[in-house]
Amino acid sequence: MFGQFTILRTALIPSTKNDKIKLANSVDKKMIFPLDEAFGIDKLPYKISVAAMLEIVHWVQAIHSYDQASKEIKRNTAINLNEDTIRSVANTIGALVFRRDIARTEESWTLFNSGRLIFPQKKKDYDFYIETDGAMIHTRKPNEHKHSIAGEKQDTTENSDSPEHKSKWMENKLGMVFSSDNFYLWKDRNGKLQRKIGKREYISLIGPAEIFKKHLLATALRNGYGQYKQTILLSDGATWIRLMKEELFPDAQQILDYYHLAENVTNFAKNIFSLDETKYKPWAQIICKMLRKSKYNIVLKELNLLNKNVLSKSKFDLSQYILNNIKNIDYATYEERGWYIGSGAIESANRTVLQYRLKQAGMRWNQETGQNIVTLMSKAKSNLWETDVIEPTRERYEIDGAKGILGYTLRPVYQKIKK
Repeated sequence: MFGQFTILRTALIPSTKNDKIKLANSVDKKMIFPLDEAFGIDKLPYKISVAAMLEIVHWVQAIHSYDQASKEIKRNTAINLNEDTIRSVANTIGALVFRRDIARTEESWTLFNSGRLIFPQKKKDYDFYIETDGAMIHTRKPNEHKHSIAGEKQDTTENSDSPEHKSKWMENKLGMVFSSDNFYLWKDRNGKLQRKIGKREYISLIGPAEIFKKHLLATALRNGYGQYKQTILLSDGATWIRLMKEELFPDAQQILDYYHLAENVTNFAKNIFSLDETKYKPWAQIICKMLRKSKYNIVLKELNLLNKNVLSKSKFDLSQYILNNIKNIDYATYEERGWYIGSGAIESANRTVLQYRLKQAGMRWNQETGQNIVTLMSKAKSNLWETDVIEPTRERYEIDGAKGILGYTLRPVYQKIKK
């Protein structure tokens, strides 16, 4: 049955004050609905089927607002639910999935710290990639007086402007892992070999690097870290990423994203040539070409020849930047080995996983609520919806129901209809 409808239910109500106290003490209820309990409906948080809840969270992570998700759900399934219910369902399932991720992460972290983590001596003849990036999200301090439904905390709206919320920016850290044995390979019209990343897994966390690194390690281990001949960590060169690499992935070759380097070179050139395009553009192009050919020593000599007055026009020290990353910019060697030198895949993912859903105009998020949504989006983008969202949700909420009364199992059934 779909859409709005009305049903009459028979309730059992305690007949005396003593019975009322006994009932409250035994099952913490004021009344009992026998049919609800027989079918397990009383254990579902929103009195809708598990399949309906899963349909809701699918649309919430795929559509850029709760309001639009509500319209799409009604249009595609004829289920008419208000935004508050949709938001609450999505937050409940998102929190369930994220808690499961936390548990798996803690298991991996404990194993890592125990010294019992063993990698095979014979490695796969492929490369394993780890990419990381960060993007800011506008968050609000959660209201201390949250209410709950069926024991699950509810979130406030992403557009809330109430005074009890304090606005601040937090960084969402996004990781992606994949391996070259899952590349799709083909040749273009010119006979040049092309490749596309196939299987991949994302991990997204609104929080500090100390927590994110645990999730990234667990994600990497699940996808085969330590089983490949070479591990490559691609990033923008942030300090926290370098420290994480040294601690967790000491065998990895860190690569500074070439296009991030080129952007810094161009900005440096703009400053020292006072935005004169006829001068800064050709200079920056020459420097970038030399860096891509791993001629960084020549570039450093070129920079040392620049007049101090010219260098003082830029607050950014390009020479020091190159020296700090000297072990991570041997691009000629990397490309000869067939490695990626740009982190375009993770930057693109930041737009699809984070910005499309959580960075629309005027949106403000509680950290907890935002985390629940990016967790769901990460699972969808990683093609893990069945194993990491549907299965744990069914395990948590589906009820055998009515075994003792009807003699067989009934499960909530949800069915789409075609208009």
